[in-house]
Amino acid sequence: MERDELADFLRRRRALLTPEDVGVSPGPRRRTPGLRRDEVALLAGMSTDYYTRLEQRRGPHPSTQILGSLARALRLDDDERDHLFILAGQAPPTRVGADKHVGPGLMHLLTKLDDTPACVVTDLGEIVAHNAMYLALAEDPRRYTGLDKYVVWRWFTDPGTRRNFVPADWDRMGHKHVADLRAVSARRAGDPEVAVLVERLRAASTEFETIWSEHRVAYKTSASKRFVHPELGVIAVHCETLVTQKEGQHLLVYSPQPGTDAREKLNLLGVIGTQHLGVTASE
Repeated sequence: MERDELADFLRRRRALLTPEDVGVSPGPRRRTPGLRRDEVALLAGMSTDYYTRLEQRRGPHPSTQILGSLARALRLDDDERDHLFILAGQAPPTRVGADKHVGPGLMHLLTKLDDTPACVVTDLGEIVAHNAMYLALAEDPRRYTGLDKYVVWRWFTDPGTRRNFVPADWDRMGHKHVADLRAVSARRAGDPEVAVLVERLRAASTEFETIWSEHRVAYKTSASKRFVHPELGVIAVHCETLVTQKEGQHLLVYSPQPGTDAREKLNLLGVIGTQHLGVTASE
């Protein structure tokens, strides 16, 4: 771990960003250019003290999860992300298949979609970036670890996930999750991440095993979804799936369904924010 170089790189990258770049309110007059340490820490989902110690060359060895969060918070491109990992004494993540780094351009787009929930999801259903409106509609995906980070795993092993959607849609959504996974499994044949997920799902859920045996295949496409919000009731949205430069990532944009009251409810979520409203999301 190159503590001096890591600290210098973090400071210089932080100084290059403005609050407007990352969707943070500038607040009162700022004494120095760039983001403050507490703003970077907030964007990366870590404590200000932890981040400060990294910049002061006295922090612990950061985990791959922490480094990935820092790369997104600082809007690093792929080369800069790899450099960050190397300075921290970690091997840079692969750039194919399971690459979960979200580039600065896509992060900027998420920030600008300030009235529409949106997120970036991997081909296995792990949410790796999101905007503020997504958090107003859904739980913070950073709370999940291990297999729980995959939506398809939670769908078939955690009953609480389904309660956030209209029961009439459960069967259709379950089949869609499995069909997506079938396609990914074929495209990434031999990938341990995919193989372990499928193996564990087949052992944990008879419902998954039954649907899996049907061998239906589908790639991520646009779809209608009806969230059941604990305070606002049903919120009907259209989930538009947009491709990105990386084969294993998609941008999901949730727009209100025409002819419903979803627009008014999304506006309310935007005003209230994430203080006390939230549901579990499933793309």
